[in-house]
Amino acid sequence: MERAAKRELVSTLNDVFNTTSVVVVAHYAGLTVADMQKLRAQMKQAGATVKVAKNSLAKIALEGKDVASISGLMKGPTLIAYSSDPVAAPKVAVDFAKGNDKLVILGGAMGATSLNVDGVKALATLPSLDELRGKLVGLIQAPATKIAQLSTAPAAKLARVFGAYAKTGEAA
Repeated sequence: MERAAKRELVSTLNDVFNTTSVVVVAHYAGLTVADMQKLRAQMKQAGATVKVAKNSLAKIALEGKDVASISGLMKGPTLIAYSSDPVAAPKVAVDFAKGNDKLVILGGAMGATSLNVDGVKALATLPSLDELRGKLVGLIQAPATKIAQLSTAPAAKLARVFGAYAKTGEAA
């Protein structure tokens, strides 16, 4: 790699480590090109990214960052998966690792918090931000719907009572 390309990669990784909320580190030795393409496609669909970077360059980019705790994991053939959604990258990585034993999750970081393998797996079990937003909207809408039903219920009952009196008045 040329020096300019190395600088550019370190700069790109700096941006990644500054802007993402979660980073997962895994060994990928033995994965075929087709497997890597499948992993990249799944990550992209979930809003996450996979990057294979030279460990020494990744360690340089990690210096002084919140996620610097992962620098100890950067040994051997490693890849990093990252996303702005704290659940997306871990969820895809864990699901992919279940189906392909060649991808071995080493750990990760969420902000300044270092994650071991169990921490990454725990993040993967959480609902995504979109799912949480949907649940929150549902919870907010439910009381409003009930209030609307309660406020219209007495009027509807009165209308039925008046309708019944009107019918009995017509019959008489």
